[in-house]
Amino acid sequence: MYDESDESSDEYGGGQSYRPTAHSQSRYHSRYRTPFNPKPHLVTIVKSQTGFGFNVKGQVSEGGQLRSINGDLYAPLQHVSAVLPGGAAERAGLRKGDRILQVNGANVEGATHKQVVQQIKNGGDRLQMVVISVEDPDMDSALRYECGDDLGGYPVSNSPYRHDYSECRSLPITIPSHKTVIDTDGQKYTVFNIHMAGRHLGSRRYSDFVALNSMLRSEFIDFSFPKLPGKWPFSLSDQQMDSRRRGLEQYLERICSVVVIADSEMVQEFLMESELAVEVEVRVLLPDQSTIALNVRKTASADSLFSMLQKRLELSREYAASCSLFETMDNNFDRKLAPSECIHQIYIHNYSSSASSCIVLRKWLFDPSRERELCLRDATFARFVYYQTVAEINQGKIRAAHKMYQLKALQSEERMGQYMDLARSLPGYSSISFPVCALERQPAATNGASSSSSPSFSSKIVESRVVLTVGFDSISLREVDDNVEIDSLYVPSRSDDDMETVLEWEEVHGYKVLEDGSSFILECRRRDRKPRVLKLISSYADFMALCFAQIEIERDNAEREARAPDASLHVADAVAATSAAIEMISV
Repeated sequence: MYDESDESSDEYGGGQSYRPTAHSQSRYHSRYRTPFNPKPHLVTIVKSQTGFGFNVKGQVSEGGQLRSINGDLYAPLQHVSAVLPGGAAERAGLRKGDRILQVNGANVEGATHKQVVQQIKNGGDRLQMVVISVEDPDMDSALRYECGDDLGGYPVSNSPYRHDYSECRSLPITIPSHKTVIDTDGQKYTVFNIHMAGRHLGSRRYSDFVALNSMLRSEFIDFSFPKLPGKWPFSLSDQQMDSRRRGLEQYLERICSVVVIADSEMVQEFLMESELAVEVEVRVLLPDQSTIALNVRKTASADSLFSMLQKRLELSREYAASCSLFETMDNNFDRKLAPSECIHQIYIHNYSSSASSCIVLRKWLFDPSRERELCLRDATFARFVYYQTVAEINQGKIRAAHKMYQLKALQSEERMGQYMDLARSLPGYSSISFPVCALERQPAATNGASSSSSPSFSSKIVESRVVLTVGFDSISLREVDDNVEIDSLYVPSRSDDDMETVLEWEEVHGYKVLEDGSSFILECRRRDRKPRVLKLISSYADFMALCFAQIEIERDNAEREARAPDASLHVADAVAATSAAIEMISV
């Protein structure tokens, strides 16, 4: 699995971001000396035990000013910021500083860091990239400067064009506060907290702003930069410190409003590579639309954030085992986070939604009977489930139809028991409908394929676009028009019922996710019909498998409890078993 770093970069190694030392560089340089190639060339990397063995770094926003690299113009490119000595990437010929043009056949010019990382992840264990090597990996050759004697050594650009400062945009970047930090040596210093759209990117010292300003003035020599707040040799009063904060905020707003400057590597690294020792604030949206702020390290996982949330909210063990953290995607679909995902990376890269946070706490339980049982025992759980249900009815995920008027009359915490009894009887309750995906279908092998087999789709035909819905009692595939966009959320109506195919869980014979994570394979056999293998092409294939495994565990637990209530599997143990099952599926 990929282990995302705490910066605007991702490392593809053994879980630690590689920082080469002089000794390690000299040790491996002669062994894997890669010739310099200034032209676009293909590099094929096969993942080893230490991963792919390189870091990716670059801009977090899309598009940007064209730049000259080795004499040709390109949109901003992500680059290789470090290569593991002796690792898979170095053996394949990848160099530090290489600019990435294509990933697994997809052009990534002007792409965001998150988009390039996702393309790399989708490739499985074999990665193909088209890259361009630059002469000096520590300096962008597209914007290289030389020292001119006639100007007393002041940098002079040898770039064949001047920067275009006319393209501007407004970024919601602020510095709302500052705080005092004590380092490991007991020294105190002040950092300024940088936020984007209300989300804490990181924290920077005043000296970091001074260094950034110096580098930008050397790079963009013909731009009129705003002045930084002046230095002061003595301790600042609270009023003076707040004045400095406002001045730094105005400086950052000004330089980030110019696209070519905001998209430069210097600014992107400044915003994303802040003090690692300083904790960042992450807000979690609760089902009742209130938020709770937690301070975590930038490298914190989703699992560690959930543990902190459990303690802060004083959630019972049963309640915590029936909830999880989700990410609200750009299409308003909620995706369950994997325990090891870097929470801060997700939090800051997904700030396009109108909600106060893209990290949300939601129920992770499909069995309505089990849910009703927990609601009777835990008032906090009952309240959160009620507010989540209200939201899903208002969004159309639960189809209220002619019951809407009755639900509105019952919508209050005092009558939430009656409200929930009615809501649980509605179509779509306690189920997950995935965004629209493409469906490919063909008969299964006559000798009986298993979930571990790899069916061939050499004669495949993309038959339709469908919406997969999974619930405790059944699975449905609802066909939609071909003009409905892939990955969009589709709210069904009653007239769509004729286009729906319902599968019972007993008809599911197996399922798996393809190695590249691009498709979910479902093997089913309906009564009196031939076995079928369905291929759902979706960026949420892993989440589909996770839902299937969770429901299987819950159904097994319900059947065991029905046979012998005292021997039922505890829900917390069911969750642990689910994680193990998903891990086996991933392998």
